[in-house]
Amino acid sequence: MAAKEHTYKRRQVYVKKGFQFKFMLRFCLVILIGAGISTALLLAFSQGTLTSSFQDSRLVVRETSMAILPAVIYTNLITLGLICLASIMVTLFVSHKIAGPLYRFELELKRIAEGDLTRDIHLREHDQITDIAESLNSMTGSLNGKVGEIRTMVAELAQTATDSQDANTVARQLTGLEQKIDATFKLERE
Repeated sequence: MAAKEHTYKRRQVYVKKGFQFKFMLRFCLVILIGAGISTALLLAFSQGTLTSSFQDSRLVVRETSMAILPAVIYTNLITLGLICLASIMVTLFVSHKIAGPLYRFELELKRIAEGDLTRDIHLREHDQITDIAESLNSMTGSLNGKVGEIRTMVAELAQTATDSQDANTVARQLTGLEQKIDATFKLERE
C-alpha cells in the first residue's frame, strides 16, 4: 500500500457555527456574571464608609459606594468588552485546533463505517489529536489488509474447488462469499 501525502486545509471559518456561537456566548456570560459579582462585592464592602470629593468647587461628602459606582461600572464595561473580544479570538483559535479535527474525524469515520477501508484521516500539522488520527489510519490499513487476505484466500479456495469436479457447489458458495465481501467493503487491489 503506497503512502499518500495529503495536506488538508479547512476553508471554513467556523467548524460548526452553532457549537462555536453557544460556546463563545456562554464564555462571555460567565465573564459578565463575574463582573457583576465583582461590582456587587466592591459596593457591599464599601458600604458604611464616606468619601469626600470636590464637585463644582464644593466639598461633597457621600457614601463611598455611590461615589465610586460610575467609575466601577465604566471600568467593568471596558474590561468586559476587551476580555470578550480576546476570548472570542482565543475560542476561535482553540476550536479550530480541537473541534476542527473532530469534525474531520466525523466525516471520515462515516465513510469508513460505510465500508471504505481506503480512507485515511489527514489533519493539519499542528492540529491536536494527530496521534489518534494516526492510530485510526493504522487500524483502517490493518482492516484493509486483513479483509484483502481473506478475499485472496476465498479466491484461492474457489479456484481449488473449481479444479475438482465434485466441488462445484463449494465453488459457487465461495464465489458468493467473495462477491459479498466485495459488495460490503471498498478495498485496494494489489
